[in-house]
Amino acid sequence: MKTASHLIAQYVVTILCFGGCIFGLSAKAKDNPDTQLPRTVVNSLERNQIPLSAISISVTEIEPGKPGKHLGKAILGWRESEPMNPASTMKVITTLAGLDILGPQYRWRTKIFTDGVIRQGTLIGNLYLQGSGDPKFIPEELAKLMKDLQALGIQKIDGNLFFDRSAYAPSVMEHNTIDGESLRAYNVPPDPLLYAFRTLSFQLGKSRTADFIDINYTPTLSQLKVVNQMQLVDRSCDNWKSNIRFNLDPEVVASTDQAITAQFSGSFPNACKSVNFNVVALDPNTFLTQGFAAAWELAGGAWVKPPVGKDGAVPLAARLLLQFEGIPLADDVQDINKYSNNVMARQLLLTLALEKMGKPATTTNGDLVIQSWLKQNGLYFNGLVIENGSGLSRNEAITADQMNQLLLKARNLPISEVFYNSLPIAGADGTMRNRLMTQLRKFLHLKKKPEVRMKTGSLADVRAISGYVVSKSGKMYAVSSFINHPNAWKGLEAHDQLLSWLLEDGPEPKHAR
Repeated sequence: MKTASHLIAQYVVTILCFGGCIFGLSAKAKDNPDTQLPRTVVNSLERNQIPLSAISISVTEIEPGKPGKHLGKAILGWRESEPMNPASTMKVITTLAGLDILGPQYRWRTKIFTDGVIRQGTLIGNLYLQGSGDPKFIPEELAKLMKDLQALGIQKIDGNLFFDRSAYAPSVMEHNTIDGESLRAYNVPPDPLLYAFRTLSFQLGKSRTADFIDINYTPTLSQLKVVNQMQLVDRSCDNWKSNIRFNLDPEVVASTDQAITAQFSGSFPNACKSVNFNVVALDPNTFLTQGFAAAWELAGGAWVKPPVGKDGAVPLAARLLLQFEGIPLADDVQDINKYSNNVMARQLLLTLALEKMGKPATTTNGDLVIQSWLKQNGLYFNGLVIENGSGLSRNEAITADQMNQLLLKARNLPISEVFYNSLPIAGADGTMRNRLMTQLRKFLHLKKKPEVRMKTGSLADVRAISGYVVSKSGKMYAVSSFINHPNAWKGLEAHDQLLSWLLEDGPEPKHAR
């Protein structure tokens, strides 16, 4: 139920709202004349056949005060208390809680144990890798780990690899998808020893020196060979994927030291300078074993024989060789929010469970940690549903008003700037790189430029935004909006109209005070 003060605030906005607002929006709007929306937003929704009953909007002006004392004032609300599917804007709550609970300098630890001994530069025995869910354990980080191993006096390894994934409950590592696209990188499941997002990334492009196609890939795998049978064709780069055929042989790897062939055939447009072809096609043990083996060789190390990799708990008698720490959480959160990385967000939720409730980590425990954090911060979110913390879910739900409460709370936390800087910048980077560019050009003459820092979200039938707008007059607005409808994919324009309206200060400044 809305408070009297909330109703009064919305009524004032209705009476004083300048020409960007519209009356009599729908049957519901007629029943609630205190609620109005910008005309440009309504027109866009009508043009794209998205009913007003399919969108929720909350706009809050964040009034500056002393550090930790920012206040919020409701500017606009439409179905703001309705639980909606937020898609990837759910990452706002996961990253904000993660930063505040763990701290921006938190680092994941990957431990390496052995049951053997080092003799004359050779490690005689097995290596046991025990992960804690480092979400950005990438080739550059693995290369650092190899240098640390060599610093122990190891030049050659005579043994196999065992992977201890006991940090996570088996259920969270199951490969379940909501769209059946199991080979797509955005669907990679969590893994305490996730390496390079378990994704083979092939870079394809016309050679600069001759009429053929260059294919490179990352991360390097010890047993992978690329066979290029593609032909160059005189065509634009649009829909370049449509005529490419990719085959991995064997599709199922019987042993982790088995040779693998990645075959490309079909045609490739000569207008393409460089494109990425990403695929998740190998099981976790094969991918990590061959990646680890290749990284050791690239670092100048050697194997007595190609290692076999398999699951296995660290034996009680094994001794710790080294503990490797990954990049700081603040850097991980940049990737999660700017590029909407699903598996990184899921692993952050599991890390909250692991650090606060012990192993094995579960999403249920991660949910409990976040719910407890919300209550400690005076936030009581009825209807909030956290399934995995990434927004890649048909079940996750939050209201636009709740999301704005989070954005206001963020401005009053010690990690406020770290969180703010992690959000995509309109016209500059991340998922907002190509949005609002025309609108922002209007303000190039201003000494202090307006800006939009906005987390985006999209699923089939869902479009969402949540973040901050700093207007031309320097005011800061928190804004969250969700569209849940089969035509949601057409709703990007309405959201851009809403953000443009706020860049111009929405309600005139004298009316918004």
